[in-house]
Amino acid sequence: MKIALILLLGIALLNGFMYLRQPSMIFFPSAVLEQTPADWGLAYEDVFLQTQDGVRLHGWYIPREGADRTLLFFHGNAGNISHRGESVAIFHRLGVNLLIIDYRGYGRSQGSPGEQGLYDDARAAWHYLTRERGTDPGRIVLFGRSLGGAVAARLAAETDPAGLILESTFSSARDMATELLPLLSRLVWLRYRFDTLAAVGQRECPLLVLHSPDDEVIPFRLGQRIFQAAREPKAMFRMRGGHNSGFLDSQPEYQQALAGFLETIRD
Repeated sequence: MKIALILLLGIALLNGFMYLRQPSMIFFPSAVLEQTPADWGLAYEDVFLQTQDGVRLHGWYIPREGADRTLLFFHGNAGNISHRGESVAIFHRLGVNLLIIDYRGYGRSQGSPGEQGLYDDARAAWHYLTRERGTDPGRIVLFGRSLGGAVAARLAAETDPAGLILESTFSSARDMATELLPLLSRLVWLRYRFDTLAAVGQRECPLLVLHSPDDEVIPFRLGQRIFQAAREPKAMFRMRGGHNSGFLDSQPEYQQALAGFLETIRD
């Protein structure tokens, strides 16, 4: 009995410690904007959004002359929007307008990151495009990389975009924890769900999944799990290279895959 009580106390203390530590283990925001689209040779507008819970967010709207689609970009868990210049350049070449936002606690956005907060941030960006700019929802494509894929998938389940693109995304926080810490994940209560798998099952729009077998951060099988669980219409592109460089290592096929997907959802 004494040993059992000690074990239970140890598990309780471990859970308390891990509960407090999980935000710093998931989110790696940077407050300093190192560049702007002007440094990338692109015209842009500073955008400030207000979420339902009163948090002020910052982002950039980057127009493309003659564009008939707008891409809403959700980045990964580290850095901020100023570190996405190479991706922004790819989408600019693909001929779409682009809105990229910093989640709460990132860049010039206020607040502190959390799962529900990130979902609220995504809704604020959607409302900005559809209500303030008057963009037709059927001409908005959602793009999420890594953690941003979970955010984009949830938004796609709640709205009616033209398409959803998930790059190097995990199927759920539980699956990711099991991959990284098989034993510990069974003992610790997870503060976040980020259930991409459930969200893609609810979405109605076309889906493109991009993932690399060489991904050293999020295993390729988690991307496969998303694709296999998703309903049609769907497509998958096998990238090359690591988690943070795969979209560059996979060129020019990467950009061609994106262009092909955008063409299939064109009116």
